Amino acid sequence: MVRKIKIGIVGYGNLGRGVESAIAQNDDLTIVGVFTRRAPDQLQLLNTDIPIIPYDDILQYKEKVDVLILCGGSKDDLPKQGPNLAAHFNTVDSFDTHAKIPEYFEAVDASAMPNGKTAVISVGWDPGLFSLNRLFGEAILPEGATYTFWGKGLSQGHSDAVRRIEGVKGAVQYTIPVEEAVDKVRSGKLPELTTREKHTRECYVVLEEGAVAKTVEQAIKTMPDYFADYDTTVHFITEDELSRNHSAMPHGGFVIRSGKTGESNNQVMEYSLKLESNPEFTSSVLVAYARAAYRLNERGDTGAKTVFDIAPGLLSPKSPSALRKEIL
Repeated sequence: MVRKIKIGIVGYGNLGRGVESAIAQNDDLTIVGVFTRRAPDQLQLLNTDIPIIPYDDILQYKEKVDVLILCGGSKDDLPKQGPNLAAHFNTVDSFDTHAKIPEYFEAVDASAMPNGKTAVISVGWDPGLFSLNRLFGEAILPEGATYTFWGKGLSQGHSDAVRRIEGVKGAVQYTIPVEEAVDKVRSGKLPELTTREKHTRECYVVLEEGAVAKTVEQAIKTMPDYFADYDTTVHFITEDELSRNHSAMPHGGFVIRSGKTGESNNQVMEYSLKLESNPEFTSSVLVAYARAAYRLNERGDTGAKTVFDIAPGLLSPKSPSALRKEIL
């Protein structure tokens, strides 16, 4: 019998729950435990046989876990957890603050490399699968332009950033493509579009008692890397409205590369996703890359990695010969 890859889940919000669900669909993976700062009685796992372990005890599992999947937020959790844990474990995370990926990579690499660990950062669909398709587009159609549109959908990272603002009790954030911009791109006109011209952002926020709406709204709209460069609308709603109307987590989007080959032939490449559950899909990508992280480490390929560094075949549970026969 082939040995199963042993996975530890760090954090058990929507992403952690999605990872648990995804691993249940992969026969070559098994869960060692869920590591959390919350009291065990506050968590209800899908599989109650899986151990719930205090985060403070995580280093006791260095020899029991093959790969940790880090399910914290990109704003406050991963910048600390990523480098700290990569010194002791192989890790995979979904750090998605695009502007800070280079410095985050360097911090994780500085921890993972000297300790012989492999850490795959910024895995998901964007950054992640969309990043790969941007690369394919630029490499194949060097004369052209790449456009990425997100939504309409609920962004986990941006919603988490809003929820961490003082005075916010609950919140969700939707990213919405500007239809006029999408139409221009699909027409092949190669328009020059600013960040603000491509998307708008819409927030639905429940305030803590005594919080000042104008102060919270200003904090949201001026938040660098998240909202400052977008036209953002903030709606203040009740907790009941949030639960009733905003509990689903759809998302999606598309990457378009429009370019020319030869002297005058227009070519358009498009990759799209339509997701009923953003966290479950993101979790499924994380799980596939956890398999790759384990395989890379077994080969002695250590340090921080991104999706650009990993051969697609390493994501699949199938052997190279089976992939050549069945998929190629």
